[in-house]
Amino acid sequence: MHVKAKTVALGGLLLALTVVFMALGSIVETSTLFLLAAASFFVGIVVREFGLKTGGAFYLAAVLLGAITAPNKFYVLTFAAMGLYIWGIEAVWRWLEKHPEMTQRYKFFWIAKYVIFNIVYIPIVILFRNLLFAQAVSAGMMTGVILGGQIGLFIYDRAYDYVQVHLWGKMRGRFL
Repeated sequence: MHVKAKTVALGGLLLALTVVFMALGSIVETSTLFLLAAASFFVGIVVREFGLKTGGAFYLAAVLLGAITAPNKFYVLTFAAMGLYIWGIEAVWRWLEKHPEMTQRYKFFWIAKYVIFNIVYIPIVILFRNLLFAQAVSAGMMTGVILGGQIGLFIYDRAYDYVQVHLWGKMRGRFL
């Protein structure tokens, strides 16, 4: 397998930034979700620039390095969930590119986004209930948390699209 120097250099730079953002999430508690979201966006950049396999390797490396270096391991798990979502939607997008004959592709893409998110999100909320909440949570409150996650996904996804199109779109010419 032949690896290009630009791929390794940019991947290493983005991996370093990802780990720094994860560690900063532990230090700057008021911006934890922002920093973890920004760190997960790098997974999408690597996937879009170098493909799903390289993006998957980048994602695994980021999770492993984060587990070694980040002070708060819970934030590494949060990053892992966010990064998995990004990798998953990029995989769906690439699959849709190979099927131009498919009707209502945009609708399918949005449904796939919510399916991928909920496959990751709902088990985490249910299985780690005691870790996430200080006291017992009613069924109504759990429903509210799950619905709140859907709204959060919409905001997170819009931010990801903005970063990819506007920020990375303007910066990528300088790096590649």
